[in-house]
Amino acid sequence: MTVAGFAVGVLVGTALLLLPFSHREGVRTTVVEALFTATSALCVTGLAVVDTPTHWSTAGQVVILVLIQVGGFGIMALASLLGVLITHRLGLRGRMAAAAETRTVQAGDVRALLVGIARLSLVVEAVTAALLAARFALGYGEPLPRALWLGVFHSVSAFNNAGFALYSDSLVRFATDPWICVPIAVAVVLGGIGFPVLFELRRHLRTPARWSLHTKATLLGTAVLLPAGAAFFTLAEWGNPGTLGPMSVPGKLLAGAFQGVMPRTAGFNSVDVAQMNTGTWLGTDVLMFIGGGSAGTAGGIKITTFLVLLFVIVSEARGDDDVLAFGRRLPRGVQRQALTVALLGVAAVVLPAVAFALTTPFTLDRILYEVVSAFATVGLSTGITAQLPVPHQLVLVALMFLGRTGTITLATALALRSRPRLYRLPPERPIVG
Repeated sequence: MTVAGFAVGVLVGTALLLLPFSHREGVRTTVVEALFTATSALCVTGLAVVDTPTHWSTAGQVVILVLIQVGGFGIMALASLLGVLITHRLGLRGRMAAAAETRTVQAGDVRALLVGIARLSLVVEAVTAALLAARFALGYGEPLPRALWLGVFHSVSAFNNAGFALYSDSLVRFATDPWICVPIAVAVVLGGIGFPVLFELRRHLRTPARWSLHTKATLLGTAVLLPAGAAFFTLAEWGNPGTLGPMSVPGKLLAGAFQGVMPRTAGFNSVDVAQMNTGTWLGTDVLMFIGGGSAGTAGGIKITTFLVLLFVIVSEARGDDDVLAFGRRLPRGVQRQALTVALLGVAAVVLPAVAFALTTPFTLDRILYEVVSAFATVGLSTGITAQLPVPHQLVLVALMFLGRTGTITLATALALRSRPRLYRLPPERPIVG
């Protein structure tokens, strides 16, 4: 149901973007351009094959904004919320579908969770939009209606980790402006950390002992990856004349911190990605592949998946019989799910990257960056997306769709799939390593 819902959403978005009112006068939109943009918006990715501010009209930008909001909230979650608002009740099928998409453990919690997600999304987006609109109007002289539109669009795009911007250079012109970069970065982190974590922090902020294992793992991963990403990018690009080199020290620190947040699958860039060092691209690939928190607007294999595998390695190195984390034992089923999601994610990245390397003139580092960005629904690009042949762009469309729906459906299916056997085969150990 989740996959079908997103597929219908992509088709509707494509049809709307093909209509004459969606593009500017004198501009022609192909089916592939509309399909790619609709998929990128609904899957909250941010990759583009056309320039968003110059190709799409205001109406087309509104369509993109709606697709971002719907995709970030979730097709089945939104449908279930509308059902609650209209009928004041939610059937079992709707609860199960929404629970799968929002990663809710108990179906009975879904109704309250959906209402809470809607309220939280609106509050964060409204506050961010107000701050951005004020800055656009007072700091850059934008007329009030234009400033409000810029604030709303970028706040929704940031909280939903979409990365679409109404400037051709994304946010490069605001690289040293904290009044633009900081609200967007905060919205990105809040959207990408995951709704269950935010709700649990709201209830038990002062009692960490009551935090769930999921919340502890997500916060630990976020607390490590955010500063690590910022430090890595700042140091790697400090003297690069194409990125941080010409900036002042405060500007370098701000741009470095901002760019360190974006691989959480947001997709905005305040420096020219195409001018980054090759090593920076590779490090960003790793951060993008890990992604953000589960049950949020972020993509990637998710922080918890990465940490479960890390806990497995640590427990194996220590010789423990069980995998332990935060005073708890991780079930073997969770370990298998994490391993499956991670390895299938690697396959989803490697196979297209090899195919692209064999059939296009671009270097592997640029290809890998683009493929990981699509699968992890990030949206950062070295600038080759629009130059790829149409079949390759369609592969990226499939990767974006898979990155948004695949981890949800795969993890849920693995969690629900249980085939207890009435017998056990005799063990035998192969040679490992």
